[in-house]
Amino acid sequence: MQNLGKDLARAASVLKAGGLVAMPTETVYGLAANAFDQAAVARIYEAKNRPHFDPLIVHLPDWNEVDRVATSIHPEAHLLWNALGPAPITYVLPKRNEVPDLVTSGLDHVAVRIPQLRLARELLTLAGVPAAAPSANPFGFVSPTTAQHVADQLGERVDYILDGGPCEVGLESTIIAWPNGKAVVLRLGGITLEQLSAILGYLPEVRNSSSSPSAPGMLQAHYAPGKPLRLVPQGFDWSGEQGKEIQSLPWMPAEGIAGSLTTSGSPAEAAQRLFAELRAFAASDAKELWIELAPEEGLGRAINDRLRRAAHCGED
Repeated sequence: MQNLGKDLARAASVLKAGGLVAMPTETVYGLAANAFDQAAVARIYEAKNRPHFDPLIVHLPDWNEVDRVATSIHPEAHLLWNALGPAPITYVLPKRNEVPDLVTSGLDHVAVRIPQLRLARELLTLAGVPAAAPSANPFGFVSPTTAQHVADQLGERVDYILDGGPCEVGLESTIIAWPNGKAVVLRLGGITLEQLSAILGYLPEVRNSSSSPSAPGMLQAHYAPGKPLRLVPQGFDWSGEQGKEIQSLPWMPAEGIAGSLTTSGSPAEAAQRLFAELRAFAASDAKELWIELAPEEGLGRAINDRLRRAAHCGED
C-alpha cells in the first residue's frame, strides 16, 4: 500500500500541508490533521463519519506548547504533568479563539494531550502544527492498534499512514477536567484512578458516559465489533457448553478454551490485546462473543468501560 510506511518526513509534510495522517501513539492510532486548519479538520469527520457534536483531542509535542491552544492551565494539570510527563492522559482546558470550533464541537474548552510515544512527538515537532486526532477508525467501531488496522478500515481516505508498530498501551488516554475547580475524570484510560489519586491527594469523580459529550470518548455506545457481546463476571465458570456459534474469551486461560484476554492476569497485557481481540471476533464466523470482565481496579476499570460500551452497541 503506497500510503503506508515509516517515512517521518513525508508524514510531517502531509500533516503541515492540510492532509490526513494516521499517527501512531502509545494508546491507539490517531487520525491527525492540522488543528488550526478547519478544512483539514473537517476531513477527519468526513473520513470517520463522525458526528460533529463529538469533540477532538489536540496533540502537542511538549508541555511548553500548550499555550498555543489553551488560555490557561489549571495548577493540578501542572502537578500531573510534572509527575507523569508525556503519558496517556488528556487535559481539558479553556481554549484559545485560534482553535476552530469544529475541533471542540463549539465548546469553550479544548482537550490537550502530549503523547508518550517519541515517534508521535517527533512527527508533531517536525510538522510544526498541533494535530487534532481522534482514533483512526470509522466512528463507533473498534480502535486501531496497528497501522494495518488503519489501512484495512480507512484505506485511501488517509493521505499517509505512519507505521510505528503495535501500540504499547492499547487503550485510549484518560481524560481529566476541572469544571468546578476539582478534578473530574471524563474518560477512564491509560492512567488509572489510583495514579491520579496518589498525585492529587484525593480521588477524582468519574463521569465517563454521555449522549452530549463535553470531551472526546464519552458516548455510551462505542468500540463496537458489529456483533453481540455478552459480558460475564470475574470468576465465571467456563466449563459449561457455550455453543458452536459463540466465541469465548476468559480473563485468564481456562481448560477447553482456546484463548484468553491475558495469559498472566496482567491488566496491562489485557489492555494491549483488547481491541485486537474484538477485531478478531468481528472477522470470525462466531455470532456472539462471551468475554469475562476485568477486576474492577486500576486499568481493569478502563477495560471494563470499553467492554460495556462495546456491549451496548451490540445490543442496539
